[in-house]
Amino acid sequence: MPAAPQETGQAATDPAVAALIGRAEAGDATAQNQLGDVVYLELPKPGQKVEKGKQAAVVESVKAASEVYAPVTGEVVEANQALVDEPATVNADPMGRGWFMKLRLADKGQLDGLMDEAAYKKLVEGLH
Repeated sequence: MPAAPQETGQAATDPAVAALIGRAEAGDATAQNQLGDVVYLELPKPGQKVEKGKQAAVVESVKAASEVYAPVTGEVVEANQALVDEPATVNADPMGRGWFMKLRLADKGQLDGLMDEAAYKKLVEGLH
């Protein structure tokens, strides 16, 4: 299964891999609790453009189907096709092998509007 960029050092050396989409901390079970075990994934193809706020992928679980919206605009460099064969990897290893896609960013400035891990944890804690 393809490695995540920080596992390979790829993100630091390859300008094409500027964003990794579809990772959630395993300790934060909010989305995983809502969806349950992932049983199907529909991922974009390399070369496909995704737009911030628009559908980029589809996740189906034992509880529901859900669209995955792109947090930034860019072009898909690689989709983790291994997840299509083993969608349970999303639940089993979300911070490692469970990534969805790698993007070449259209506007790196869009990253400034995203939450960091601490801000996201604070947001999720406020939901409970």
